[in-house]
Amino acid sequence: MPPREQTSDGRADGTAPRVAGLLLAAGGGRRLGGHPKALLRHAERPLVEHAVRILREGGCAPVYVVLGAAAEQVRETARLPGCVLVDNPDWAEGMGSSLRTGLRAVTSAEAVVVSLVDQPGIGAEAVARVRVAYRSPSTLAAATYDGRRGHPVLLGAAHWEGVARSAQADAGARDYLRERQDELTLVECADIADPADIDTPDDLHRLR
Repeated sequence: MPPREQTSDGRADGTAPRVAGLLLAAGGGRRLGGHPKALLRHAERPLVEHAVRILREGGCAPVYVVLGAAAEQVRETARLPGCVLVDNPDWAEGMGSSLRTGLRAVTSAEAVVVSLVDQPGIGAEAVARVRVAYRSPSTLAAATYDGRRGHPVLLGAAHWEGVARSAQADAGARDYLRERQDELTLVECADIADPADIDTPDDLHRLR
């Protein structure tokens, strides 16, 4: 069975699901000379603020932010009112550890939309497109860019335990989603977003 395309918004009973945002912002920026990505400057403010705003404007609430490298500096510098800040002491192990930490912190939500702090070209419209793919706690959905899967990713609550078990190193939910391609709703976002991330100094122009 091919992956299903996105259809309409909401649940069968017409009520709005509670979809939280989960921002992974723990990276230390090793290839950026050790500058934590959450603290990179975007529009004169820490990049983490922009990423949180995108999740909120895309309809996600509350927003959980997983911190790691320079966590105390992020707390002191960034304005993140209303966010649930989660420390990942194992952040150096890779994105998988942050995803596990974040999922285990989320409460009272039916799904989460997972985004990465270092993708400033993904805006609220892409988040909203993925969010409205929610149907039930068994929903899995992911943005695609010209057919290539990327972020943001929506994980229904029924999958959190399985994703947490499988998330290792920098793979995140990749393997889990690959094994469940027939359950995955694909949401094309190439017309509204740029998934390029910031890994090296050559990528810093994306912050402009």
